[in-house]
Amino acid sequence: MIKLLMTWNIKSGSEGEYFEFVLREFAPGIMRLGLRPTETWYTYYGDCPHILTGAVTDDLETMQGILKSAEWQSLYDRLQRYITDYRQKIVRATNRFQLF
Repeated sequence: MIKLLMTWNIKSGSEGEYFEFVLREFAPGIMRLGLRPTETWYTYYGDCPHILTGAVTDDLETMQGILKSAEWQSLYDRLQRYITDYRQKIVRATNRFQLF
């Protein structure tokens, strides 16, 4: 299994719109593409990204295909309206908590 780890910060003042977008569009959208969400962590306090989230696919080729798709690019572009400091990393999935 291959995991996509993503981190970002929510733009100040757009929290409501951000959470509505993620719940109604981003999460369902990545699942339609074939990504299976594994966890999402929201950090309210501290010197780290607000959001750490992960999603898996069965293999690297599937992950790469999803990330090259027009549908992914559209979701990513819309997410950018609400966030800053986006980072992503592809790793081999383990049964343990994985950090960036």
